[in-house]
Amino acid sequence: MRYQDLYDEMTCGTPRGSLPGWAGEVLEAIGSGASPVVGVRHPLGFLCLPLERTEEHGVCVHIWSGTLPRAATTTSQIHCHSWDLVSHVLYGRVENVRADVGDATGGVTHRVFEVLSDAEGDRILPTPRTVRCAPGVSEVYGPGQTYTLPAGVFHASVIPGGEAATIALGRGRPGRSDLSLGPPGLGVHLVPRHRCDARETARAALHAAGRLAGRLP
Repeated sequence: MRYQDLYDEMTCGTPRGSLPGWAGEVLEAIGSGASPVVGVRHPLGFLCLPLERTEEHGVCVHIWSGTLPRAATTTSQIHCHSWDLVSHVLYGRVENVRADVGDATGGVTHRVFEVLSDAEGDRILPTPRTVRCAPGVSEVYGPGQTYTLPAGVFHASVIPGGEAATIALGRGRPGRSDLSLGPPGLGVHLVPRHRCDARETARAALHAAGRLAGRLP
């Protein structure tokens, strides 16, 4: 299945029983080396398996696990996308915590940073905007559930049990930027994206496949 097939399966009320089976086949192919997909350690704490990328949209599998190496972040987990997200939980639980963000010059908790991604990594650029941020509405999603998040909504993803995987679809919105909240005094810097080698990619894919199939506790 490609982007539109997955989007329809997740959002149009069609039976969703095919999603775990499709994901299991994809993960087993990556784990066996039959697929050329290479994993990327994302600064937001998950390992990303990018399956489809075009100028307009993307399809990834995101895997959270304490058994996998994690990339560090220099800002915070609170961010917003330049694209609309549709996410389907394969296993585990995902808590989506929206952030209440208001512009501020006094009592500032964070600065807004623009994140520009290219082949070298993520270039973190401070903007003039300073804000006060507090936790907002929180929703928890479990296996078989799908949630959506429009571009431009500040949020953070929390994994209550430490183990989860999702199918993540993104459709870009022209004029939007990827943003992150970070310390007010942080300057311009580059955060390299850590691409996994074949062994680490296979290990992550097989771990997720085992969890999805119930072979791992």
